[in-house]
Amino acid sequence: MNLAVYDMAGKQVGSYEIDPAELAPRVSRQLLHDAVVMYQANARQGTQKTKTRGEVAGSTKKLYRQKGTGNARAGGRRSGTRRGGGHIFAKRPRDFGWRMPRKALQAAARMALASRIAEDEVKLVESITVESPKTAVVAGMLRALGVGEKTVLVTPEKHCPHFWKSARNIEGVSVSPVGDLNAWSILRPRSIVMTRAALDAFRAAAKTAVERGPVKRSAARPGSRGGKAAVKKEAT
Repeated sequence: MNLAVYDMAGKQVGSYEIDPAELAPRVSRQLLHDAVVMYQANARQGTQKTKTRGEVAGSTKKLYRQKGTGNARAGGRRSGTRRGGGHIFAKRPRDFGWRMPRKALQAAARMALASRIAEDEVKLVESITVESPKTAVVAGMLRALGVGEKTVLVTPEKHCPHFWKSARNIEGVSVSPVGDLNAWSILRPRSIVMTRAALDAFRAAAKTAVERGPVKRSAARPGSRGGKAAVKKEAT
């Protein structure tokens, strides 16, 4: 498929031919889901904490005798069923983070971008040049590209301090160099704006990853269990 290439003024200056299958021959929705859940879990702070009945203030003395008062039986005032008591299942600080294999995350990023390109949600610009921090310049570029009212991910080839400072004040706009892209950052916005050089770099990295293929299991070294078994089998 051909993607139109625009300049910062929104004028088409060329085209870019790319096959989404080149980045990812197939798109696994389960892998994308797992990757997004992982990134969201890693972003959780996990600093919540509530007090148990052993941590709140109050006496442990029984409030009144067990029988003869006409009230329901009750223990101390720290009980979780009473106002001011402790939480029955108190929350504790914890780490929600977990990790997926590195190659699985790289494959998820390629699948995510391939799906966005196939759905025509990626706009290419020839280059992004910002001489000094100017929010109006970036806002005007996004309006000219027709994505000014959407959440947008802008991806240059390398980090540019002037451009980052120009875009950080715009609500719904995030900036991430192509080397920092992941499945969550690609799938989260409604639209993506990439430079031609950034997409070239992503394609080159994807091609290298596809050529390498899955990790091959190394042969057993002599002295290990597999090595001894192999030597014994050859001897017999």
